[in-house]
Amino acid sequence: MTMPIRHGGDLLAAERRYGRPAAGWLDLSTGINPDGYPVPALPADAWQRLPQDDDGLAALAARACGAAHALPVAGSQAAIRALPLLLRPGRTGVAAQGYSEYAPAFARAGHEVVALAEADFARPDLPARLDHLVVVNPNNPTARTLAPDTLLRWHAQLAARGGTLLLDEAFMDCTPALSLAAHAHRPGLAVLRSLGKFYGLAGVRCGFVLAEPALLAALSAHLGHWTVAGPARAVARLALADTAWQDATRARLRQSGERLATLLRAHGLAPASHALFSWVQHADAAQLHDALARQGVWTRLFDAPGNGAPPSLRLGLPPARDDAWQRLDAALASACGHASNPTHA
Repeated sequence: MTMPIRHGGDLLAAERRYGRPAAGWLDLSTGINPDGYPVPALPADAWQRLPQDDDGLAALAARACGAAHALPVAGSQAAIRALPLLLRPGRTGVAAQGYSEYAPAFARAGHEVVALAEADFARPDLPARLDHLVVVNPNNPTARTLAPDTLLRWHAQLAARGGTLLLDEAFMDCTPALSLAAHAHRPGLAVLRSLGKFYGLAGVRCGFVLAEPALLAALSAHLGHWTVAGPARAVARLALADTAWQDATRARLRQSGERLATLLRAHGLAPASHALFSWVQHADAAQLHDALARQGVWTRLFDAPGNGAPPSLRLGLPPARDDAWQRLDAALASACGHASNPTHA
């Protein structure tokens, strides 16, 4: 399976294409919390000393996620690139409509990548002909969520054959009860978490792998020392320990996600929604994307989803300011006049 690696947040491309300076955009192209954790000034030694692996971050991350063990890594990306090299090459199922880094990472490591349609994730026997399975839960961009019981059953089927369920929970912080972090110590299960989405700290490049100690040790040896910078570790310790901020943010994001979905429905669209984004399948998604961009609203276009799926848009949350929401409302009112016949997500 050959899929392009594309991401949101590419405001420079938007600026060059539409001639609008970066400061003039309402950037909804990522699923990142636009009102993220308020990072205070950091102590000087965070910048001046080499990162310390025994600074307590691993234990704090494990506790915050509800896992037994954690390994800090330079964002989920570092683990996505490295973990396929540590797994026995085999048939690996990856969603065709999902995070585009997984398929090429497994292919480079010698795995046979099997593209999975969204309908495949409703099949109880999904792992039957696979050696490994990648599940992003909740999925990006489709917002599809799978129940823990289903995932544990799939893990048991894979692990019995020496396979692995790689579970990406980058968007799980809004719904922690659905996480498999508490089971991540089991062989054949690896869970990825990140500070990028819920905490709005994508720029610090800090994430965590939750897995059995043997796999974490092998991954640590592969990645080497100092994979997470000292300032990033300092910020991560602050954010993970601030449970009051986490609780308040979880409630606020749920409300904002519902508000975004309601707004999209008011303009004749049919979103599938997560607290941090909404996804809209639309026959004229490219036209809608362009019409919004001409008004300074940058969205993520999926114009070649594969497996016969229609094109779609993902819209992240506007900042928690009335003017931002009003700007989106006005842009949608104008743009939806140029697009028609939305299909249900």
